[in-house]
Amino acid sequence: MERTSPAGTVSVQFIGNATLLIRYGALTLLTDPNFLHRGQLAHLGYGLVSRRLTEPAVDVTDLPHGDLDAVVLSHLHGDHFDRVARRHLDRGLPFLTTPHASRVLQGLFGFHRAVGLRTWQSHTLLRGDSLVRVTALPGRHAPAPVRRLLPPVMGSLLEFGDRSGRIRLVMYLSGDTLMFDGLRDIARRCPDIHLAVLHLGGTTLPGGLVVTMDAGQGADLLDVIRPHRALPVHHDDYGVFRSPLSDFLAEAARRGHGGRILRCRPGERVTVGGDTRR
Repeated sequence: MERTSPAGTVSVQFIGNATLLIRYGALTLLTDPNFLHRGQLAHLGYGLVSRRLTEPAVDVTDLPHGDLDAVVLSHLHGDHFDRVARRHLDRGLPFLTTPHASRVLQGLFGFHRAVGLRTWQSHTLLRGDSLVRVTALPGRHAPAPVRRLLPPVMGSLLEFGDRSGRIRLVMYLSGDTLMFDGLRDIARRCPDIHLAVLHLGGTTLPGGLVVTMDAGQGADLLDVIRPHRALPVHHDDYGVFRSPLSDFLAEAARRGHGGRILRCRPGERVTVGGDTRR
C-alpha cells in the first residue's frame, strides 16, 4: 500500500461495509473497522445479530498498522467495530468516537487513547506537515421511542490541511444516521464539502424499524448538503440491509445528483482533490 496520497488530495480505499482506509499526505486514518468474514455474525445488541454476506477486501493483518494515526469510529455496533478488529488493532491507537464508545473502549477493551467527542467538538492530528481536524457531527440512529436501545452515533467532518492551519480538503462521514433536522446544521456550518461518504442500506430491524438511510433518505441528504462528490457505502454487506445501492443510484440520478456519485468496489480506491468542482 502507498504511504502517502498525491499532494492536496485524499485517497480513500473501500474495504467493505463502512470501513475505509484514508490517506492525506503523511496521515492515515481507518474508519469503522469491520473485518468479520462472510458467514460470521455481527452483534447488534439485545440479542440481535446479522450475518455478513461479503468478505472484507483487506484482511486486518494486512493493514499498514505502523502507519495508522487514528481510527474514526461512528459508534459501537458489531458491523462497525468487531471482535476481529478488537484483537488485532494496537491498544495504543487513538480512537476518535462518541463519549459512550470512548468509555467502553477504554474501560472494557483497553484502548486507552480513545477520545470521546461531543457534537461539534474537534480533535486535531498532525504527522509531519499534514494535519486533520476531526469534528463530531449530528447523527441519529433511530426515531425517538427506541433511540435509547441503540448506541449513540456521530457523523464526522475531516478537515485536511497543513500545520499552518490552512484547510485544503473537507470530507464528511455520515455515520449510521437517519435523515433529521440536525443534519441541516451541517450544511449551514460546512457549506463546501469535497467528499461525502454516505452510510446507506436502509438497515431494518425486527418489526420493520429502519435505522439507517434508505435510497430516499440518502438522496434527501444530498439535496441538503450538496457535496462536490459522494461515495455510497454500507449497503450490501449484511442481511439487515434492505435498500440496495441500485435504488439509491436511481433516486440520486432522478434528482440531478448523478454527476456527484463515485462508484468504488471493495478493494478499490478513489482520489479526490480540494479543487474538485460541483
